[in-house]
Amino acid sequence: MNERDAVLFVVDDDAAMRRSLAYLFDSAGWRVEAFESAHDFLDRYSGHVPGCLVLDVRMPLMSGLELQQKLKAHGVHLPIIFLTGHGDLAMAVQAMKTGACDFLEKPCKDQVLLDAVTRAVQRSIESCRIGTQSLAAQTVLAALTAREREVAELMAAGKSSKVIARELGISDKTVQVHRHNAMEKLGVHSAAEIARLLMTTGLEPTASP
Repeated sequence: MNERDAVLFVVDDDAAMRRSLAYLFDSAGWRVEAFESAHDFLDRYSGHVPGCLVLDVRMPLMSGLELQQKLKAHGVHLPIIFLTGHGDLAMAVQAMKTGACDFLEKPCKDQVLLDAVTRAVQRSIESCRIGTQSLAAQTVLAALTAREREVAELMAAGKSSKVIARELGISDKTVQVHRHNAMEKLGVHSAAEIARLLMTTGLEPTASP
C-alpha cells in the first residue's frame, strides 16, 4: 500500500472552492473525490482506502466538526485537515483535540496544504498497514487451541518449558507438544517471534517474574 492507493476526500459547500482544491490535488498527482456536504460524503464513503479528508468547518445541516465527531464515534480514523475561512482558536483547539492533523485558514498557500496532505496520507497508510498486520496476526492466533495459546503467551514472556509446565500443571512433554504445534501453526521459529506477533495485535507478553 502506497500513496498511489490514497484518495483525498474534499468536503466543502462552496462549489468554486471544491473545484479549486480538486484541481490542485489532481495536478499534484492525487486521486480526488469532492462532496458538497457532510451527508453526501457519509452516503458515499466506503472506508476501504487510505487517504485524508480536507474538510470545511461551517457547512449547512452538518458542520465539519460534527462530521469529525460522527466519524470518530463510528471508529473511522481517516486523517482530517480542516481548511476554513471562519476559524478561531477555540474551534482549532477542539478540532485538534478530537484528532485532526491540521487546522488551516483560507486562503492557504498551495504548498502548505500539499505538505499537510502528504503528512496526513502517510499517517493513514501507516495506520492501514498496522491494521492489516494486526488482523493477520489475530487470524493465525485464532487457529491455536486454548492450551496452545497459553503456552505460546508464556513462551513469549520468556518462560522456560519447565516453568510453563509448573504454572499450567502439565508435564514437560505435554508443553513440548503444545509448543511445537503452536509454532508450526503460527509459522514462527522462536519465542521472540511469538512476542512480536502478540505485540502486532496490541497484546504485550506477560513479563517473566
